[in-house]
Amino acid sequence: MPWQSVRFLVDSKQAEPLSDALIEAGALSVSLEDADAGTLDETPLFGEPGHPTAELWPHSIALVLLEEHADVAETLAAAAKQAGIPVPTEYTVETVAEQDWVRLTQSQFDPIPISPRLWIVPTWHEAPDSRAINLKLDPGLAFGTGSHPTTRLCLRWLDEHLAGGETLLDFGCGSGILAIAATRLGAARVDGVDIDEQAVTASRDNAALNDVTAHFCLPGELAPGQYDIVVANILTNPLKGMAPLLAGRVRPGGWLVLSGILAEQANEVMAVYRDWFVFDPPAIDEGWVRLAGTKPGNRS
Repeated sequence: MPWQSVRFLVDSKQAEPLSDALIEAGALSVSLEDADAGTLDETPLFGEPGHPTAELWPHSIALVLLEEHADVAETLAAAAKQAGIPVPTEYTVETVAEQDWVRLTQSQFDPIPISPRLWIVPTWHEAPDSRAINLKLDPGLAFGTGSHPTTRLCLRWLDEHLAGGETLLDFGCGSGILAIAATRLGAARVDGVDIDEQAVTASRDNAALNDVTAHFCLPGELAPGQYDIVVANILTNPLKGMAPLLAGRVRPGGWLVLSGILAEQANEVMAVYRDWFVFDPPAIDEGWVRLAGTKPGNRS
């Protein structure tokens, strides 16, 4: 049985009540996306230390799934009336064919080569190279499957720079992929922290799946201390706001690796951190940037 997928812009203050009303009006599902994703106006939904949690993005897109013969206009009108907001009049409707959703989802995620010796392999795939370091990771609710340029950039840096025996902090660990990769690449002690409990749980599960030992926790549970390497793959605004916090976690002579930054934002991020770090030239992948800088001084 096919379905109808309805897409339209919605004001952030109206998004949640309208979503609830749409479900009551018969929608099979409602999801919201950041209409500014991938632009300078992209907004993190979850706050970071020093950055209050945003209620929703300033501009949202609603994606509504309806049954094949549902009256779209009537459903939107009923939901809008219940939510007490104007009826959406500009929307698009697409037919979604009946499919094997599990197979379709799996078919979209093939093994990802990071380097000749490092791969990310979904659990339903055979490893293309059994001699390589193969990270087992499936798409999930936490960010970081290796398909996004920012994650690939960080993984390549780890692959190129880890010599073995380092201590590492993955700040904003998401799925735990960077922490897991660091462990497989020889880091001696790896911690991961995230403000999202679901991400912490996903990271622990993924570490167990890959048979590695790493410690994952919420920010308030992280013990004091400095690391040889701190990696933070988040977004520009949180990275700028947390500069003193992240800089304080890097020991003298250590590395700070930052990503989640658009190419045009690189200079402003480096400017915020320049009192603590000397940066290498930025690495760029599909318009996204990774910054890597050393903290002057000798390791104690």
